[in-house]
Amino acid sequence: MGILSWIIMGLIVGIIVKVIMPGTGPGGIITTILLGIVGAFIGGLLGTYLGLGSITGFDIHSFGLAIVGALIVLLVYRFIRK
Repeated sequence: MGILSWIIMGLIVGIIVKVIMPGTGPGGIITTILLGIVGAFIGGLLGTYLGLGSITGFDIHSFGLAIVGALIVLLVYRFIRK
């Protein structure tokens, strides 16, 4: 995936995660994109480590891994912030 694909996927994943876990999380479009990109990276690492696959493009499996990773990142952010 190219950098533009990561940004677009990050935006979509970030928005989905903000809908799933609304609240006092980080705000703004740039933060949302970064949350999605970092989440995709974490989800890809976890998926590869656990044998669930990796993030390879715009498919449902990649989005699922990215969303799980972004949820983990948001939970860790909220835990550290408290």
